[in-house]
Amino acid sequence: MCTTCGCGDPEIVPVALHEKILAGNDRAAAHNREHFLEQGVLALNLMGSPGSGKTAVLEATARAASSRGWRLGAVSADLATDNDARRLERAGIPSKAITTGQACHLDADLVHRSLHGFPWQATDVFFIENVGNLVCPAIYDLGQRANVVVLSITEGEDKPLKYPVMFKAADLVLLTKCDLAPHLEVDLRAIHDAISRVMPRPQVIEVSARTGQGLDGWIDWLDQLRRSVKRPSEARAHVHDHVHDHGEGHGHDHAATARPSPAKATGKRAAPAGAARRARPTGTKASARGRAKHRRR
Repeated sequence: MCTTCGCGDPEIVPVALHEKILAGNDRAAAHNREHFLEQGVLALNLMGSPGSGKTAVLEATARAASSRGWRLGAVSADLATDNDARRLERAGIPSKAITTGQACHLDADLVHRSLHGFPWQATDVFFIENVGNLVCPAIYDLGQRANVVVLSITEGEDKPLKYPVMFKAADLVLLTKCDLAPHLEVDLRAIHDAISRVMPRPQVIEVSARTGQGLDGWIDWLDQLRRSVKRPSEARAHVHDHVHDHGEGHGHDHAATARPSPAKATGKRAAPAGAARRARPTGTKASARGRAKHRRR
């Protein structure tokens, strides 16, 4: 399945634990979070299955939030193509594509790299549209303020029970494509019940990107969260020197002033930085291939 986190690899070996598996990612996430907080940007991790309606929700959000004067921005991830990022650009959301190759999730370093040369500091709300997947994205902190899970009513009433980790990590669930309910044999109450069984503090908004149903509630939720983020008195570039996971110490300025060209892609990357250096705990799954890479490094 995914060549970066080892899921689906039948060649597994135990490795002694030296460091938390995701320690490197957590450091990068803390770095991203520092950036967002310093600039008063509300960053959200938008997750969900392929076809759940993530991009459509963001397009509808741009329309619904236009009267509020919010400055929106996004990065949009897929294994291949920049189609979704181009859709967001056409909707009026400055966007940048992240193509992950074989990786089924974003990690904090990929998000950090995508910020280079992108005017994210000029936004009020910044969306990180994750790879379509209900498994791996749930465990990777990206530096976001909150997690939003997009669940379509067409996916099945028991989907939250099948993928509980994703919904345990959610701050909000957007139940999408609700305009289709009259045409489907689906029990919305059963979906709400399933969510309540796995989500610590169930919060669900039923929406339709096509009709606009529920978007006012979604925008109000965003506004409440946005007000909790303090913007600096005046925008400023944050220049700093530090060593990234790829081992290059360099100073850089994340504050771009020009609008990016439509849907610039970051390029394919098969594994997140530092993946081969992560030690895995005894008794957990790790690929023999990954261990070999670790020795070579």
